[in-house]
Amino acid sequence: MDERVARGVFAATSALVTSGLVLQLVLSVTADAEAGSFVTTPARVVNFLSFFTVQSNILVAVTCAMLARDLHRSSPLFRVLRLDAVLCIVVTGVVFHLALASLQELTGWDLLADTILHTISPLLAMTGWLLIGPRGALDGRIVSLAVVAPMAWLGYALARGALVEDRFGNDYYAYPFMNAQVHGYATALLRCALVVGLFLGLSYGTLAVDRRLGGVRS
Repeated sequence: MDERVARGVFAATSALVTSGLVLQLVLSVTADAEAGSFVTTPARVVNFLSFFTVQSNILVAVTCAMLARDLHRSSPLFRVLRLDAVLCIVVTGVVFHLALASLQELTGWDLLADTILHTISPLLAMTGWLLIGPRGALDGRIVSLAVVAPMAWLGYALARGALVEDRFGNDYYAYPFMNAQVHGYATALLRCALVVGLFLGLSYGTLAVDRRLGGVRS
């Protein structure tokens, strides 16, 4: 693929994902008090930034913007962030469509933001990695380091859920499947372990196929 085209693909992906993030943030902050789990603007912003979906999309937007500027970035930190961006957003899309999509009915701007962050972003990120790469950026060390961020988020989300209450006085967990107050810690941890297993499987899967795919070399 021509490098100008590749940079254009990454630039377009970053722009679209960024627009989805901004739209979702505005909707979250300006929603009626009765529609949200938190009342104050600072609490809503913190809650917005605490979602795995949001953090994954931020990684996609940032790393794609960096690749749009320079396709041949090869620092270990960037390679970890790039792998995290692709895998985290794919896990986001898979978990959302398998377990969460049926729990909500959205319309209008909310539906648009939701579609960008949960469907279009995972498809663009995975397609960009499959077709462009960059290739040759993965090894066992990078894969191992990429697991750190998702594990840290799980620890944060579980601890926050036990410590933070929503406006109804309930423990607040980012996603229903990890709600230890409702399901108990054993079930919540088991479900989290399944998500970690999905992430690990995808991580080593990308490592296995990276050398077999065409694209831009890092």
